Amino acid sequence: MTARVRAIAVHLFTATGAVFAMLAMLAAVEHKWSLMYLWLVVAFVVDGIDGPLARRFEVKKYAPMFDGVLLDLIIDYLTYVFIPAFALFRSGLLPGWTGWLSIIVITFGSVMYFADKRMKTRDNSFAGFPACWNMVVLVFFVLAPNFWITVTMVVIIAAAMFTPLKFVHPVRTVRWRPVTLPVALAWTGFAGWSAWINFAPNPVVMTGVTVTSLYLLFVGIAQQIIPEHRD
Repeated sequence: MTARVRAIAVHLFTATGAVFAMLAMLAAVEHKWSLMYLWLVVAFVVDGIDGPLARRFEVKKYAPMFDGVLLDLIIDYLTYVFIPAFALFRSGLLPGWTGWLSIIVITFGSVMYFADKRMKTRDNSFAGFPACWNMVVLVFFVLAPNFWITVTMVVIIAAAMFTPLKFVHPVRTVRWRPVTLPVALAWTGFAGWSAWINFAPNPVVMTGVTVTSLYLLFVGIAQQIIPEHRD
């Protein structure tokens, strides 16, 4: 297999995320939330793998006819923002005006964030919350908090997209990666488990999702506070 073929294959692998997004959307339209999130978890795994593959096989060099960054952003907006926002709106977790407020804040704020050229930091983290609403909405599905708590968290997290707060990329942020990457994998496992049991209350899943989510939410901020020691 030539370098060009391998690079194109990586782009095709990334593009499967669009298929999983459609499958998730079809499930969401039918209010099959567990099936929707299982497809989103699959898309999440693809998104975690395709970046290292793209760098490994030098897609920019051997398959420059496709814009991998644009391809990734299109799929990320569908799977991280659009479908989770729809699910939150239709799930009944946010009644009346709170649901409308949330989908407007999430979709409008996120598309502006995705277009912001300042979204990446020098250590490959994100400047501001990286619009990972698939993770946020899953936590709402698992914990089912009071709707006032939910809508308040939506507004706060949306505002955090446009702050100088740092949020790590589990794969590309090198600092504390030996801890962060396993935590991200654990979150994915708990997310899949929760969807598999149709979001039925489960103390282990609820604790696992809560702990791993809090770590991923605040570890970047902790890195800003705690100075990095260099030899």
